[in-house]
Amino acid sequence: MEDLARDMLIKASQGDMQAFEELYKASSSFIYNVALRIVNNREDALEVAQEVFMIIYDKLKTFRFESSFKTWAYRITANHAINFAKKSSRARTVPFEEAAGEGAVYNEARDHIDQEHDRQLVERLLGELNPDQRACVVLRDIQGLSYEEIAQTLSININTVRSRLKRSREKLMSLRKAVDPA
Repeated sequence: MEDLARDMLIKASQGDMQAFEELYKASSSFIYNVALRIVNNREDALEVAQEVFMIIYDKLKTFRFESSFKTWAYRITANHAINFAKKSSRARTVPFEEAAGEGAVYNEARDHIDQEHDRQLVERLLGELNPDQRACVVLRDIQGLSYEEIAQTLSININTVRSRLKRSREKLMSLRKAVDPA
C-alpha cells in the first residue's frame, strides 16, 4: 500500500465519503492481509478488517501526520487483530481449497498444489504462535517492516520485538521439523 495523499486523508477525516471510499479502496487488501496473518482465519480477518475501518473512520480526525497513514493503519490493524485473536482464542486454519479445476495442465496443477501446501504449512505454523508473536513475525517477515517500525506499530520496546521474533523463529523451526520433516 502506498502512502495516501494528505489532502485525501484530510477530506476523509472531514466526512467526505468519496475520499473515505478512495482510502478504503487503497488500503482494504493491505488491512485484510495483515489481519488474516494474525487471526489466521478468513472470516475473522474480514470481521477484523470491517472493525478496523470503523475505527479508522472514527479516529481519522485525530490522525496527526506524525507517521505515515500506512504505519498508523498497521498499528490499528495489528493491535485490533491481536486483541480479537486473544478474545476468540480460536486458532483455526484456513480450509483447503481445490488445487486445480478440470482441464488443468498436470504441471500447473502440481505447482498449484505445492504452493497451496506451502501456504497451508505457513498458516498452520503461524497458528501455533501466540497472537503477539504472530503479529511480530507477520509484520517483519511477511510485511517487511523494520524492527523500529514494528515497535512503533505495536507500541512495544524494540528489545521486546527482538525477543518475540527470536522465540517465534525458534518455535517455528522446531514445529517445522515436527510437522513437515521433508
